[in-house]
Amino acid sequence: MQQKKLRFRDLTLRDGQQSLFATRLSQGVIDGLLPLYENAGFYIMEVWGGAVPDSVMRYLDESPWNRLRKFSEAMKGKSLLSALSRGRNLFGYVPYPDSVLKGFYQEAIANGLNVMRIFDALNDIDNVKESIKLINELGGIADGAVCYTVDPKSEAAPAPAPKGGFFSRLFGGKKAEAPAEPEKIFTDQYFVDKAKAMEALGAKIITVKDMAGLVTPSRAASIISRLKNEIKVPVDFHTHCTPGYGLASSLMAIVNGVDILDTNIWWFGGGSAAPAIELIYVFCKKLGIEMEVNMEAVGQIRDKLLDARKTLAAFDLHKDDMQKAFDPLKDTLPAEIDALFDKAIACAKSGDEDGLLDACHKIEAYFGFPKPNEIVKFAEVPGGMYSNMVAQLKALKSEDLLEDAMKLIPKVRRDAGLVPLVTPTSQIVGSQAVFLAIDRKKGNPDYSNASNQFISLVKGEYGKTPVPVDPAFREKITGSPVEKAYDVSSYKKPENPVLEDLGGVKLASNNEEYLLLELLPNVANGFLRRRRQEEFDAAKAAQAPAAEAPAAVVEEKVAVTGPCLKAPMGGRVIEFKVKPGDTVKAGDTVLVYEAMKMENDLASDKSGTVKRLLVNVDDVMSTDQPIIEFE
Repeated sequence: MQQKKLRFRDLTLRDGQQSLFATRLSQGVIDGLLPLYENAGFYIMEVWGGAVPDSVMRYLDESPWNRLRKFSEAMKGKSLLSALSRGRNLFGYVPYPDSVLKGFYQEAIANGLNVMRIFDALNDIDNVKESIKLINELGGIADGAVCYTVDPKSEAAPAPAPKGGFFSRLFGGKKAEAPAEPEKIFTDQYFVDKAKAMEALGAKIITVKDMAGLVTPSRAASIISRLKNEIKVPVDFHTHCTPGYGLASSLMAIVNGVDILDTNIWWFGGGSAAPAIELIYVFCKKLGIEMEVNMEAVGQIRDKLLDARKTLAAFDLHKDDMQKAFDPLKDTLPAEIDALFDKAIACAKSGDEDGLLDACHKIEAYFGFPKPNEIVKFAEVPGGMYSNMVAQLKALKSEDLLEDAMKLIPKVRRDAGLVPLVTPTSQIVGSQAVFLAIDRKKGNPDYSNASNQFISLVKGEYGKTPVPVDPAFREKITGSPVEKAYDVSSYKKPENPVLEDLGGVKLASNNEEYLLLELLPNVANGFLRRRRQEEFDAAKAAQAPAAEAPAAVVEEKVAVTGPCLKAPMGGRVIEFKVKPGDTVKAGDTVLVYEAMKMENDLASDKSGTVKRLLVNVDDVMSTDQPIIEFE
């Protein structure tokens, strides 16, 4: 099956920079690119959602709403603007009630958003149905995304426990010499059924969302062709190049009739991101497929993107070995490389997966794109998850944990019910793998430390996992073997406190700011306080002449003499549960801290009376740093 036209969703300014550069692209740099995007002719531009609302506040001190408005003003409706929503989890890391979903969708559409790509990290249809309904009611376009994932490696599967069944093989019993082949969970039918359920709920586009780049060319062919035969709405294919399948699988999707393809522009393509549109252009030209995009405008953006990438050098894993420059409208390919494109097309049409992959890998090697990442391929993780783990461990000066954590990700994923790895589950599983690596490094039992979100995931609050969680494991992590769904009635709207020290104003000054407080209270609290501080300082400066700053008071450090509780991992202090003079028992929660974007309760490992708190709220503590001193 083959169509004559192909539409594109450009990911460069959202998923591209998130996958490659930990979402650190500033608004100032984006503003320089937007005039060139206006006439590029992309069907859709993904510009918002995902990690953007969190990251632009957390790392760039910028407003997510301002970012969306800037895109809308610049594009003038010439391309549809899309965002990525995690369904019940919206753009955050916990489930939210319908009132929060409606508030965000309403505000986003009012500020220029057109398409909301909606997925659930567990592929639990119950978690996306309200979002699809709300987007349609509010005048947006609901794009239902099915998260692609794979069954666990059969060689890692334990032998059947006495009662048999997939559940027992996954979690129980001793390893046998020749373990039975586990039941396949993630079949083509599984993904088709999810897509048809979303279409029935009102999705106007169906996306195969391959966040880890694990769709092989043969799976791309079988899934895309079945979707084209069994659903009526357009089919979009989204993948990444991290393990080495992305370019080949995208070509296979085109050959099998996909309607929309997700790509990035050259300097933000390949590696842990989606394929570069320039390589797709070469394939489409040879196939006689018209691309609905202005490649001359794409070339102008490409020239500017190189400078944009250089501003992200601190987060660029390949800043010293970038791909070579390429303009498909002007540059002539060497005969042997041109022949590789022909070979790839012939192999795709004949179903020769090995030949297709070989040709595509050689094409990518010629241009200097990163080689397939074997660690990521084994751990089966999304590119954005990997780049963020690298960035966060680097910030915590714990880079040595990366390899061990990556190797532990498949185990944590199996323990948690075979969840697909996409935010927020990728972040939850990734951070828990880091904790597990720390546990083993220190000689502690596995899961000695569990993030609050991992506890909620295992408990059942995020929804139904693809396979059941072992009740014994659930009891170990949560204290009860019973699965417990998220209770929307337990949601408490965050306070919007009056800041007496800043002139008696409220922390959130309007509805869009309060929505940020509802979505990401810890990050938004600091972000909004800085905005109020700026306003207060500006008003104060306008009313009074400059005064000399008071001399700094130097506090004398008091030596630590008593026993101390140390930080199990670096992170930011969110809240203390104790104060000096309090009596603490071993096992009591004494503080909440944030590490790897996850909130974690820290229990005391000793009993005693608190003498001093050695760090403050918002301080960033390092691994093994003393944080509480006891009498």
